Amino acid sequence: MLAIRLQRNGRKAFPLYRIVVQEAQRHPLSGRIVAQVGSYNPHTKATTLDKAEVEKYLNNGAQPSTRVIRILTKEGIKMPKWVKMPTEKKAVAKHADKLRKNQPKEEPVEEAPAEEAAEA
Repeated sequence: MLAIRLQRNGRKAFPLYRIVVQEAQRHPLSGRIVAQVGSYNPHTKATTLDKAEVEKYLNNGAQPSTRVIRILTKEGIKMPKWVKMPTEKKAVAKHADKLRKNQPKEEPVEEAPAEEAAEA
């Protein structure tokens, strides 16, 4: 079975990715790639794709990774019906009641004027 996935390139702290087709059981760095169909730069969000090659492999059953699905749909490539679309993540705070914005507002304590305190 083939997989379309990202293969990391570039230098330390500056990754660049190739979009490659390779056997799904292989590790992205050590496995022999079948084809390189594009590249992705996460810093500039620049993507280059060979759309005809990508569609050819998708139609022949290559399974894209979740990140590649997002990149391909952003580039306008239609996914086959059998591809599971990634779900949107929703951030949930663990202890929302402890957040400062959820605490009750404290009323400012009004002090008695100094004159009234002196008279009493």
